[in-house]
Amino acid sequence: MMKHTVKLAATGEEFFCREDQNLLQGMQSFQMGLPMLKLIPVGCRGGGCGICRIKITTGIYEAKKMSRKHIPEEDQARGIVLACRVYPRSDLLIEVLSLSH
Repeated sequence: MMKHTVKLAATGEEFFCREDQNLLQGMQSFQMGLPMLKLIPVGCRGGGCGICRIKITTGIYEAKKMSRKHIPEEDQARGIVLACRVYPRSDLLIEVLSLSH
């Protein structure tokens, strides 16, 4: 399975994520055995709470169904998605967003 690098624009921190993992799963797998850094905030893991809201600045990804309450279609068109519902198809550069964005 292909593995891609996910880099946080603000800090330069990186983790690896397989194509069959969403970004939260990749982040958590990468951190196994490491001090638990919260690169992306974790909430419900199912696309409903909006805690893991990010913007993908560069890269190709597949997005599964997510709450329109937290990610309206116009935001998704601009690369704003929930990390728990996104699967990488290339290396990604991301920004972590707060719920108030």
